[in-house]
Amino acid sequence: MIPARGVAVVLVAAALGLSGCGGAASTAPDPAAKALAFKDELLQPGPLGERDYGNPNAPVTIIEYASLTCPHCRNYHAKVFPKVKRAYIDTGKVHYIIREFPIGHTAGAAAIITRCVPKSKYLPLVETFLRRQPEWVSQEVRPDAIYKVAKSSGISRAKFDKCLSNQAIIDGLMEAKQRGRKFGVIGTPTFFINGKKAAQGEVTFDQMKALIAPQAS
Repeated sequence: MIPARGVAVVLVAAALGLSGCGGAASTAPDPAAKALAFKDELLQPGPLGERDYGNPNAPVTIIEYASLTCPHCRNYHAKVFPKVKRAYIDTGKVHYIIREFPIGHTAGAAAIITRCVPKSKYLPLVETFLRRQPEWVSQEVRPDAIYKVAKSSGISRAKFDKCLSNQAIIDGLMEAKQRGRKFGVIGTPTFFINGKKAAQGEVTFDQMKALIAPQAS
């Protein structure tokens, strides 16, 4: 979990009771309306903005929640994501959003650094962290090992060190993870397709294709 320093959490509960003569009949929530409200909330960007790729007006929007220490995420980005990108993102059929869901302090530290590089270098750095997991992933946070990977993006050591204590980024990533939990994310990678939770864990390209293709026409 990303360390939180000086984070104030304010919980506000409000209850309003309005009744007329005889009261009001209770009705079950409309499932379609509930699903639409969930989708609208899911698609709202977090405080740090989105890291997204492809046509924003594409018929399919995929949201991937990922942790940089996750072996399933590494396998997905090595074997499946390049095919999804070629077939659907590059052709304008999919709008693809990557959201952070760091699992553990080490993943949190690396996620902070990915938010300190230009957007154009975000995905290459994410995939470098995933590909080179054996070099930096451990139970304790090892800044030197993380920097050896991060410097491939061009970030200086001074900026790297400063970034690790950037409270705005730390707070934003904490909020992103809390929102992910609210949407039902309990592991990585987790995929939402057009507002619905579609897959979690190891997935193949054929499985992703089966989920995307019917909605991509």
